[in-house]
Amino acid sequence: MDQPLGRKLVAEYLGSLLLAALVIGSGIAAQRLSPGDTGLQLTENAAATAAGLFTIILMFGPVSGAHFNPVVSFVDAAFGGLPWRHAFAYLPVQVVGCVSGAVLANLMFSASAVSISTTHRATFAHGLSEVVATVGLVLVIFSLARSGRADRAPAAVGAYIGAAYWFTSSTSFANPAITVGRMFSDTFAGIAPSSAPVFIATQVVGGGLALLLVRALYPGIKPAQAAEVVVPHAAASSAR
Repeated sequence: MDQPLGRKLVAEYLGSLLLAALVIGSGIAAQRLSPGDTGLQLTENAAATAAGLFTIILMFGPVSGAHFNPVVSFVDAAFGGLPWRHAFAYLPVQVVGCVSGAVLANLMFSASAVSISTTHRATFAHGLSEVVATVGLVLVIFSLARSGRADRAPAAVGAYIGAAYWFTSSTSFANPAITVGRMFSDTFAGIAPSSAPVFIATQVVGGGLALLLVRALYPGIKPAQAAEVVVPHAAASSAR
């Protein structure tokens, strides 16, 4: 059953909030529990994110599709699965939700509510990694949705993001909304505001490339089938 737009926006806000709190909170916990061991910190952060993402998608998927990611929403709209006006309405809600989640994570660990990150990540390798990470995420989501396997998306997305923490140097943000949210926490999962534009631009490029690839690999799918998308984004943790 299609849900009213207001209900979808509430779901996208809450899901985005929990996503950011999950990524940033688990990053803070990992940093405090395993000081000086970046590899172990990343393992803990990746495991928590993969498991939590699976759960969040299950919670909100039936209401809004559990996008939590403007790239996913706009690709879904391009395929006819989401009205364009809904995609444009999702975007600010996803961003505000991720910022709210960052503030919540900071407060849960007795840190300042807002602390602007000083972790610089704007290198060619990071940008290339974000293109790859976003292409992979969108391919996972829409290849399942357009081949009648949307029920497997929560597990597949969680597994992909958990793996992408490790095979990309950027640790797979793959989401403009979470990129903005992570600017507001000067912790393990943060990103400096000066690095965010590079990440967002390359995520948009990755989404565009993935759109072309999905159309080439899964042509002739009806909009009703595209509407079966039940997933998010993706989030991703930070590196060092």
